[in-house]
Amino acid sequence: MKPQVKKKKRAPKRYFDEAGLKAFASHLKEVRKEEKFTQEELAYESDITLSQIARIETAKINPTLSTIFRIARTLEVPVSRLFEFKLPAEPKGK
Repeated sequence: MKPQVKKKKRAPKRYFDEAGLKAFASHLKEVRKEEKFTQEELAYESDITLSQIARIETAKINPTLSTIFRIARTLEVPVSRLFEFKLPAEPKGK
């Protein structure tokens, strides 16, 4: 009798909403400028690396909620303001 082989469970596919992240990134950059912060100032005052701020604003990474909370506190804006943008429609076939 053959021993049973356990099948490995596949990790769920991660969802990466590129269009949504680009819209968020663009809006964050706009809010940052309206609040008169450079990327360097925001990085320093929020204790987030400059490269991470740059990657968020260019939609290279998907920031955590904790990172967004820290950015909102540093800019002294409500978290909701960082999400006041039009979310693009999801591409067909997704």
